[in-house]
Amino acid sequence: MASWYPLIKHFHLLTVALTISLFLVRFYWLTTGSAMLQRRWVRIAPHINDTFLLLSGVGLVLITHFYPFSLQGSWLTEKLLGVIIYIALGSVALSRRPRKMGTRWIACLVAIVALLIVIKLAMTKMPILGIA
Repeated sequence: MASWYPLIKHFHLLTVALTISLFLVRFYWLTTGSAMLQRRWVRIAPHINDTFLLLSGVGLVLITHFYPFSLQGSWLTEKLLGVIIYIALGSVALSRRPRKMGTRWIACLVAIVALLIVIKLAMTKMPILGIA
């Protein structure tokens, strides 16, 4: 099973790159009032990609045996917390609900900070907060 690790890891990294790219381009389109946001593929593609991102993440957990909410997986627990924060802030930044542009910008910037922390946790596998 470990022979699948490189393939799943690189697929996971690809879906991460796509998630970040789609988030940034959709936020750009939102701030510029682009009609691209109304395209069907723009509304569907992020959900499909994020499903593959989640599935590949679960696959990596099963292969590596780094489990969240365990002592060895405390970095993964923090990573999941960061992902949840990113999702919540991304929702605020991109929602169809009317919001002030300042609120959207703050949500976007803090979401990017959350992503950077998640990436650091993934690369170092060292917890920042020290929670288990």
